[in-house]
Amino acid sequence: MSNQFSGTGNIGQAPVLRQVMVGAESRSVADLRVYFDRQVPQGDGKFGDEGGFWLGVSVWGPRAETAMRVLRKGARIQVDGQLREECWDDEGGNPRSVIRLTAHRLAVDPLCIESVTYRQKAERPSEDSAEDDELSMDP
Repeated sequence: MSNQFSGTGNIGQAPVLRQVMVGAESRSVADLRVYFDRQVPQGDGKFGDEGGFWLGVSVWGPRAETAMRVLRKGARIQVDGQLREECWDDEGGNPRSVIRLTAHRLAVDPLCIESVTYRQKAERPSEDSAEDDELSMDP
């Protein structure tokens, strides 16, 4: 039985980046809440939302840092990953669990990327211009 998941949904809140220790190494993880809708074809050629569900999504490593720069609340994304169950005991000793998705791939709907800005690559000063700067600083 496979626990692979692929779905399309909207981010419900701004991603949260945190650092966690995995062994002796610090790794970045971005946590997202995504509403995965269930679009069902209707007889008139349109699609209706037949109810969906919220799912916590974890994005690790360099993808987490990129997700923080690019993703915003409301963005429509397509996520592929692996489902896993997290289990713990609450303060009262009661067992709790939640299903989360560890994302291996994220694709953003290009129409939802309003916040991406591209910066020009900074030019390195040539050695000649650095010498000119140094000379201009002398009294």
